[in-house]
Amino acid sequence: MIDTLAADNIASVSLTEADRALQAFSDKLGRSFEKYGFAVIADHGIPPELIARAEEKAKAFFALPEVVKRKYALGQGGARGYTPFGIETAKGHKAHDLKEFWHVGRELPEGHRFREVMADNVWPEEVPGFRETFLELYDTFDRTGLKILAATARYLGVDANYFADTVRDGNSVMRLLHYPPQQEPTGEHIRAGAHEDINTITLLLGAEEAGLELLTRDGRWRPVSPRAGELVINIGDMLQRLTNGKLRSTSHRVVNPAPDRASHARYSMPFFLHFRPDFIIEALPGTVPQGEQPKWPPISSHDYLAERLREIKLA
Repeated sequence: MIDTLAADNIASVSLTEADRALQAFSDKLGRSFEKYGFAVIADHGIPPELIARAEEKAKAFFALPEVVKRKYALGQGGARGYTPFGIETAKGHKAHDLKEFWHVGRELPEGHRFREVMADNVWPEEVPGFRETFLELYDTFDRTGLKILAATARYLGVDANYFADTVRDGNSVMRLLHYPPQQEPTGEHIRAGAHEDINTITLLLGAEEAGLELLTRDGRWRPVSPRAGELVINIGDMLQRLTNGKLRSTSHRVVNPAPDRASHARYSMPFFLHFRPDFIIEALPGTVPQGEQPKWPPISSHDYLAERLREIKLA
């Protein structure tokens, strides 16, 4: 069932509010994460020029011939490079999503302790400036994510710097997404089947083209409609586990476009911010009611990621 009301109760806040009234900002953000698992952030500090340049480079790559793009389909769980159309399938679904994507990961120096589990990036030589643009955007996402996590920590009643070490050198991935135009019936397939994100938090740019919806506690699908340039933030399963379910990892999807928009492609750029691979995800103190056991057992970030990637056919 679709709730046709605008998602007015999802927090829509400016990151500049954190400088003026940190507690109020954190409370508003945290309440939205607790109730909906989502929030919308304006004035996030990611330069419009960088966003426009990244969108241009992404569109240039996806416009390449299929045979060229497939040179960069390297397997490895889809963690780097290109994943072709029709591969990813939401957990519990049989119909694949109607999308293709490119992954950029963290650049690590030789000898780094996480190189065994975090592959090197690959870069398309056919798109000049691709590497430089997306490494710059990756670093900017990383910094912005830390600001969101600091406010989240304050809401949870832990030290504001708590998350800094948990995500340092984390296995974060930036995904460049292309949902092609739909010029023929799609059957049971939609652009992205209902799913929850695996990671800590997701920062999403480019969701202005309609289609993103979240599932409320009472079973209603609600559209998430940010304005141009705003960031959509949502909680991932890792943070839900860490908070013993206090913050919600909400099911969401991208539905097919209305007939008058079916000829339009949809592009977006989510940044899946992850804990470092050796971080043990277990319930934070104070999140487990007295006399109860945690909802989930401890597990390392790396083991949990591997488990979930197998479920969505990326490993």
